[in-house]
Amino acid sequence: MTAIVAGPDVPGRAEILTPAALEFLGELERAFGARRRELLAMRESRAAGIRAGAELGFLPETAAIREDASWRVAPVPPDLEDRRVEITGPAEPKMMINALNSGARVFMADLEDALSPTWANVVGGQAALRAAVRGSLEFRAPDGREYRVGERPALLVVRPRGWHLEERHVLAGGAPMSASLFDAGLYLFHNAAERLARGTGPYLYLPKLESHLEARLWNDVFLGAQDALGIPRGSIRATVLIETIHAAFQMEEILWELREHAAGLNAGRWDYLFSCIKTFGARADRVLPDRSQLTMTVPFMRAYTDLLVATCHRRGAHAIGGMAAFIPSRRDAAVNAVAMARVRDDKERESRDGFDGTWVAHPDLVPLATEVFDGVLGAAPHQKERLRDDVAVTAAQLADLRVAGGRVTEAGVRLNVSVALQYLDAWLSGNGAAAINNLMEDAATAEISRSQLWQWRVTGVPLDDGRPLTADRYSSIRAEELAALGGPGGGAGHLGAAAQLLEALVLADEPDPFLTLRAYAALP
Repeated sequence: MTAIVAGPDVPGRAEILTPAALEFLGELERAFGARRRELLAMRESRAAGIRAGAELGFLPETAAIREDASWRVAPVPPDLEDRRVEITGPAEPKMMINALNSGARVFMADLEDALSPTWANVVGGQAALRAAVRGSLEFRAPDGREYRVGERPALLVVRPRGWHLEERHVLAGGAPMSASLFDAGLYLFHNAAERLARGTGPYLYLPKLESHLEARLWNDVFLGAQDALGIPRGSIRATVLIETIHAAFQMEEILWELREHAAGLNAGRWDYLFSCIKTFGARADRVLPDRSQLTMTVPFMRAYTDLLVATCHRRGAHAIGGMAAFIPSRRDAAVNAVAMARVRDDKERESRDGFDGTWVAHPDLVPLATEVFDGVLGAAPHQKERLRDDVAVTAAQLADLRVAGGRVTEAGVRLNVSVALQYLDAWLSGNGAAAINNLMEDAATAEISRSQLWQWRVTGVPLDDGRPLTADRYSSIRAEELAALGGPGGGAGHLGAAAQLLEALVLADEPDPFLTLRAYAALP
């Protein structure tokens, strides 16, 4: 089966969407599309059960995998051994070049949450990746400045979109194909053999997994793709983002399913918080307070990260820490001092806890994060020998979302409304990595914001003034925050559409699983 392009002509289309590439994509969809849809149906059934009162727990049917102490994931290639600082950003030429030149060990080029999936962006992202692999990526800014990749770039890793998303501009069997298979398939088709020929390999990050069965599907995709492309099995290496509470209960099983291709796990903490909110929905015993109070030191987040490190090191895999999203200011030294101290504290905690590396969103944070991890790792590439035998996390600890002294405040409501509006405005304008309040925000920020607003409204939790967040009160606050941003025509020009989208998400009877599913229809 050959995939068919239904999107318009955009730069890079002829280079990327060749007849052979489309045939490869069509075969991936034919082989794996039905299983993907079955797994998504299982997500819906699982979510309904939890909202009805079912509890999450470790799977009894996979206990043998967890109890078998003998197995390990395959050793990683030499260039994946040292991952002490990884920088992330969208697969766009200028940001890719800056990230590759940042001094970080690894650069994750994002086709997912940091890239607004306009047709031009997803095709252009693939063209930029192809050029980066071949050392020819360049960018000329409107002011004439030229950007080129330096002699010692960061190691390239690519994040495709999650299983829940589709690429409507490419049809397979008459229907939109999986965005995961589109993104990963095109990258592998154009670059896997080239990466191997250059002494490295095709390395991926896998987002939004909810079960080991979804990891098994990825593993089968890798096996099929490697055979079709004529490259050795095990060439593809994948790091899985543990950014859903479901996946937190199946970390060992996920590594087991991917063990020939596994490179590690990452603590995707912002999406993890969103998953916690969405998963328990309107259950009054699981309502989370303002986002500002959801630090990495609250008990349920400590349980999640401790278990991740212990699991990875037990199985010989890398444990990669969470994102530092701060954007240093060149004008406000006081803001910088406070924020940099918080970033340092965060990275020191991760390095002490046993993480082998961490994430940053801005090149100016690379030296600080490198200094912190150098202080723990020294010349060693990682600290997998720290087995964290002191960790014994229970299912109850992972699922207990209580935060001591946690409150929901009107200020927290207003911040969520404002940030969601600003991010959606940027996303609808084609920018998936938006600078908001000195933070580099991606879709996870808007997901936390809108899901908290929905949860607070449906549970009737009292705010700090004693009054609940009713639909009318939300609408009043939203109108005020929209006006403060310049009204419907302010921002990047899509605030009006952003407000309508946020209204639909917050006032829905049931929480949308992902805002990008609803918002995608508004993109060109």
